[in-house]
Parts: sequence; C-alpha cells; structure tokens
Amino acid sequence: MSDEQTTEPQNLVKQGSILSVLTLASRVLGLMREMVKAALLGTTPLSDAFTVAFMVPNLFRRLFAEGSISVAFIPTFKGYLIEGDTTKTQTFLSSFITALTVLVTTVVTLGIIAAPWIIPFFGLTELDETILLTRIMFPYLALMSFAALLQGILNSHHIFIPTGIAPILLNITVIGCSYLLTPLMANPARAMAVGVMIGGTLQVLIQVPGVLRKGHRFGCTGLKQAFTNPGTRTVFRLVGPTIIGMAAYQLNDLVSTALAGNAGPGVVSSLQYSLRLQELILGVFAVSLGTVLLPDLAGQAKRNQWGEFNRRLVMAIDIIALITIPITFFSLIQGEYIIRLLFQSRSFDESSVALTKEAFTFHMLGLFFIALNRILAPAFYAQSNSKSPTIAGVFSFFINMILAALLVGPMKGGGVALALSIASGVNTVLLFIFMRRTPQIDMGHIVGSSVRYTGKLLAFSALASIPVYFVSPALYRLFAGKGRLISYGIPLTLTTILFGVTGLILLWISRDALLKMVTQRLSQRLGKHRAPH
Repeated sequence: MSDEQTTEPQNLVKQGSILSVLTLASRVLGLMREMVKAALLGTTPLSDAFTVAFMVPNLFRRLFAEGSISVAFIPTFKGYLIEGDTTKTQTFLSSFITALTVLVTTVVTLGIIAAPWIIPFFGLTELDETILLTRIMFPYLALMSFAALLQGILNSHHIFIPTGIAPILLNITVIGCSYLLTPLMANPARAMAVGVMIGGTLQVLIQVPGVLRKGHRFGCTGLKQAFTNPGTRTVFRLVGPTIIGMAAYQLNDLVSTALAGNAGPGVVSSLQYSLRLQELILGVFAVSLGTVLLPDLAGQAKRNQWGEFNRRLVMAIDIIALITIPITFFSLIQGEYIIRLLFQSRSFDESSVALTKEAFTFHMLGLFFIALNRILAPAFYAQSNSKSPTIAGVFSFFINMILAALLVGPMKGGGVALALSIASGVNTVLLFIFMRRTPQIDMGHIVGSSVRYTGKLLAFSALASIPVYFVSPALYRLFAGKGRLISYGIPLTLTTILFGVTGLILLWISRDALLKMVTQRLSQRLGKHRAPH
C-alpha cells in the first residue's frame, strides 16, 4: 500500500500501538526527568524558576511547531503528495522552511531580549535566575519548530517511529546532564537547561535521515518566493485563525502560571508535576492517536471518503474513552500514593506531596475532555477548517481565566487545575456543536455511540473502583515502613491488577467490541508466530 492510499481501519490501532509504545517510553522517561527534578529541586523557588523558564519557549513552540504543523502543514503537504508533482512539492518545502526560519529567528531574538520585562509578571523570588534560564532555553523554540516540520513530513508518509524516538532522546539527555553537569555549574537548574538545548538538537537530527530517504531535498529560497509560494500562503491562510486561538492558549498558560506564582512558593512546580503525570497518559494515547489520525483523515476528506472518515473518528473516540475514564477513577483513589512513589525524596517533602495531590486531583477530572479535544481537533484540521477549533479555544480560554482568577484564592493550585478541567469540558462540547455544520459527518451516530460507550465505561469504572477502595488501606498498612518502592510500589501494583482485572471481566461480560477486536488481533499474531515456517 502506498503512502497516498488510506490505511485499513484496524491499522489505526496498529499504528497507534507502535507510536504509543515509543511514546510510553518517552513519557516514562519524562516522568523520570521530573523525578530527577523533584529530587534535585523539589518545590523550591529554584524549581519554580526552571518551570517558568522552560514554559515560556514551550508556549511559543505550540504556535510555530505543533500548531502550524497539525493545523496547516500536514493537510497542505498531503495535498501535494496526492497531486504527485515532485517539483512543486520540493519548491513548497523549500519556501515553507525559509519562511519558518525567518519567523522563528525573529521571535527567538525578541524573546531573549524581552525576558527581563516578561519574567517579573510571574511573581517569582528567583527573578534573575529565571531570566538567565529563559535566555538559555528560548532557542529551544527554533529547534522544536524544525523538528515538528520534519515530523509533519514523515507523518504524512505514515512514518511514525522517528516521531516517537525524538522525545526519548530529549528526556535521556536532560536526565544525563542533570547529574553530569550539576557539579560543574552553579545549580541543577542550569544543568537541566543545557540538557534541554542538547536534547532539542538531537530531536531535529534523528528525523533528518527519514526525510532524506523519502527523496525530499530542500533548502532556502528568496524571501519573496518563500512568502508568495501558493503552498506557503495556504498554510498561512489556514493557520491565521489558529494564531488567535494559540495566542489565547498561550495567554491562558501565562496567566494561570502568574496566578499560581503569586499564590505562594511551590504552587507553580506542583502544577507542573501534576501535569507531567497527566501528560504521561495523554502522550501515550491521545497524542499518539491524534498523530496517526490526522494524515488519514486529511486524505479521506480530500477524497470524499466520509464513511471511512466517520468510522475512524468513532473508533478513536471510543479508544480514548476506554483508556482515560478508568484511569481517571483509579487516579482519584490512588493519587496520593502515586505521587509519593514517584516524587517523594530529598527536596520533595510532605508539603510538596500535599500541593501536588491537590492539583493532580482536579487535573484528572478533565483528563477525558483534554484527551478528546486532541482527537476532535484533527477532524477539523483534516478538512482545512481551523476556524472552528479556534473559536472553541478562545471561548474556553475566557472560561478558564475567569474560573482560575476566582478559584486560585481559596483553592490555590487546585483552583487553577479545576478551572482547566472545566474549560476543557466546555471546549469539547463546542467542538461537537461545530462539527454538526459539516453535513458529511454523521454527528447523530458519532454522539450517540460516544455517549452510550462513555456511560458504560463510567459505570464499569465505578464498579471496578469499589474493591480497590476497600482493599487499599489494608495493603498500605501491610507494607508500611519498608522503603518507598515497597511501601507504595507493591500496594499500587496489586491495586492496579485488581482494578484492571475487574474492568476486563466487566468488558468481557458486556461483549465489548474494542476488547473483542484487540483479542482477535492478539490471537492472529500468536497464531502467526506458532505457525510452522
């Protein structure tokens, strides 16, 4: 099957599984990176300084990297691939990379210069250190923009392995530099900042061979040609409305972080630790599925294959529900012990546990909606419709800001986390409403199927939580005082098995279609391995 052909529906699971395995490794390493940060920095003012300094270039990265690539570049590039004109494709790539270079270089330069005027808004005590760390890591924006461009090219060809490997390299590098460079630098935060820059460079380089193997050769063009190329203009036209949405999203993070920074020491860091746990799940499942889903949906929309488009979207929504709803229930019961197992050491004390647990509880309430938004947005982008997700994003931004400002006082970090969860739910509802405007999408079937399946999973997850709730206290008492890994690790493992087995039994009794499909695929693979050669 060629790149231009649409993959079979079952391949969504297969491709998503391959990328999910790599992303799981990346997220686990990312979690280890946060564990290293927790051990070295805890929820101290220096930890807040690194968190804010790394966040600032990441906000702009979403605009120049993930935002532009997912919203505009992949659908446009996919159109060139379907058209099959190699010369036009290469000219478009050269023009786009030139335009991207100019824009990103300008923003990086301005960001480095403006850091002393931006950072004071966060109310941090380590002001000078935060400015220095921001200046060290701001060029990370440029590295991620080029990495995302290369990723977009590879994903359009249904090549996902480098996409999964790239962040693994980043996390390994940051972890290594944290230990190797800390003795040579003023503090661990600077060592981690250097690791971020080295890791970002590796994220770009790991994807270059795959792009070259697909025969793409491109360089820089003149500025006039770069910005007047039809493909580049199409990308800018598509991404134009999204700039408003992305700007709102960035302002959302900035204001939330500023509110958290002024709520007291350690609140910013506790929110970051909580989000890292949430992103472990989102990255493995929602982001992986969204990455695999977009190129296929884009191809199906361009060929008017709306039946397949609808089936693929329903399957993706059901997979997200099957993963996130049970995990939400389990995390609400076991959240404190998960945090203690992963983070509690040295600089991460009891107050750090309490701050992070409060944020984590309210973040997890929005897990399903945040994951669902990662799936619904590509359905719009595949149709070259960036306006609807932008409107939904701007509206939910205002909801988030109002709620965060109202709740941060009485609830501190928990209020900021709850505001994000509620706003994410509002965003999901708006995306479903806007999707009804596309007559080719069978919204009646999609919504009906999703509501029924989600309701079933809510009931099953609640039932599976009952034995865990009653067994947990005895298990933790049994293993108490035997070291962190044993005291929390063994009970968590046992309760996870209990919860998972109970859930699987309930799915099996209900003859769940997704469970049946996965079981059949495993049986087929086992049959192939056992067959005589």
